[in-house]
Amino acid sequence: MRTGAVRFATTAVIAAVLLMPQPHRAKASALPDAVTDGHRLVLNWCADCHAIEHGAVMIGKGPAFQRIADMPSTTELSLKVFLRSNHANMPNFIIAPGDADEIVRYILSLRRN
Repeated sequence: MRTGAVRFATTAVIAAVLLMPQPHRAKASALPDAVTDGHRLVLNWCADCHAIEHGAVMIGKGPAFQRIADMPSTTELSLKVFLRSNHANMPNFIIAPGDADEIVRYILSLRRN
């Protein structure tokens, strides 16, 4: 009988934890996983030179991602080609294709129509 009570108590605790409101999860789920993964990547690789947040302004070496996203010439293909090309004024990152896809999705998510 004691084992049954322990199992019940354990199940109740687990259920309570899973049902607790978690605002940070709700906020993150508003964006597709690839967008949040792309955001994480650009925070690590691009934030020293670019303003990467929606609406952010930065006086830096590179243009703000918002500005890039809003350019009429910016497309999924143009960004992928850009990320695969060498540029004299940018570090020579070697970006895996899956990471490039996530970065492109993040940049395009900033587009204001």
